[in-house]
Amino acid sequence: MAVLVTGAAGFIGSYVAHALLDRGDEVVGVDNLNDYYDVALKDARLGRLADRSGFSFHKLDISDEAELKSISSQYQLSNVVHLAAQAGVRYSIDNPMAYAKSNLVGHLSILELCRHSETIDHLVYASSSSVYGIGNETPYSELDRVDKPVSLYAATKRADELMSYAYAGLYDFPQTGLRFFTVYGPWGRPDMAYWKFTDAIMNGRPIDVYNNGDMYRDYSYIDDIVSGVLSALDNAPSKDEHGRRHRVFNIGNKRPENLMHFIEVIEDAVGKKAEKRFLEMQPGDVYETCADTSAIEEACGFSSKTSIDEGIPKFVEWFRGFNGEK
Repeated sequence: MAVLVTGAAGFIGSYVAHALLDRGDEVVGVDNLNDYYDVALKDARLGRLADRSGFSFHKLDISDEAELKSISSQYQLSNVVHLAAQAGVRYSIDNPMAYAKSNLVGHLSILELCRHSETIDHLVYASSSSVYGIGNETPYSELDRVDKPVSLYAATKRADELMSYAYAGLYDFPQTGLRFFTVYGPWGRPDMAYWKFTDAIMNGRPIDVYNNGDMYRDYSYIDDIVSGVLSALDNAPSKDEHGRRHRVFNIGNKRPENLMHFIEVIEDAVGKKAEKRFLEMQPGDVYETCADTSAIEEACGFSSKTSIDEGIPKFVEWFRGFNGEK
C-alpha cells in the first residue's frame, strides 16, 4: 500500500514525502512541474527524493482525470495527501484560468479518484488561510464565516472545501482540509516574501514593504507544518452531526509577527540592513493573519514549536548554501 502525494516537487509536498518515507511508508509522488517558479528548484527537490527506497514519481497534471486514474491502476493507494495547486495570491489576478484548472478541476479529479477507490482510507488536502478574507477578527477560527474572499486564489480554496464537504456526504469517505498559514523554511518558494527579502538584502537590492510595514503574518516553520500534516493523516475524522466524515483545521504558528520585525530577523541572519521601499497595500492582501490551532491540537496532538527567530536563520543558512552565497 502506498500514499499518493500530489505536488511532490513542491515545497510542502517534498517535505511530506520525505517524512512519510522516514517512517516506512511507500510514496507515489505526482507533479506537473509547471514554471510558475524556477523548475530547477523543483527538480532539485525531486533529486533528493529520487534515490530513496519506496519512492516513485510520475509527471502528470492532476486536472487530467484519465492520467490521474492511471496511477490508481498501477498502485494500491491507502491514503492521499493532496498538496498540488496553483499557488500565489497576486498571480491569480493576472492568470485566473490557471487557478480554475489546477485548484478546481484538479481537486475534483482527486475527489473522483478517491470516491472510485476501494482502498483509499483518508484524503488530506491543502486549503489556505486566505479563505478568511475580510470581516473576521484574529485569531481566525474554523467556525468563522468564510464567504468574503479577497482573491481568486482564496475563492478556489474555499470552493475545494465545499466540494470535499459535498463528496463526504455523497460518497462517505473521510477527508481533512488544512488551512495553511504562511509556511516558510529551507527548500521554500521563491515567490514568497522571506525568499525575496533574503535574496534582495544579500545582493544589495531594495525590498518592497507593503502597507508601509504595518502588516502581521502567522509565519509557520516547515517542520512544524509537516508534523501536523502527518498527525492529521493518522487521525481520520469520525462522522459529524450531519453524518459527514469531513473537517477543516487551521495549521499555523498562532503567533502573528509584525512585518518590520520579520524583516529585522532576516537582516540579522543575513548580516546586512535592507534598503526599504515603502508601498501601499497590494490587491488581494489582508492586514493580519493568525491561526487559532486549538482544534487540530485537541484532535491530532499538533503543536507549533518554532519561532521566526529560530526558523529564519535556518532558512538563510540553507539559502546561502543553495545559491553559493558567502
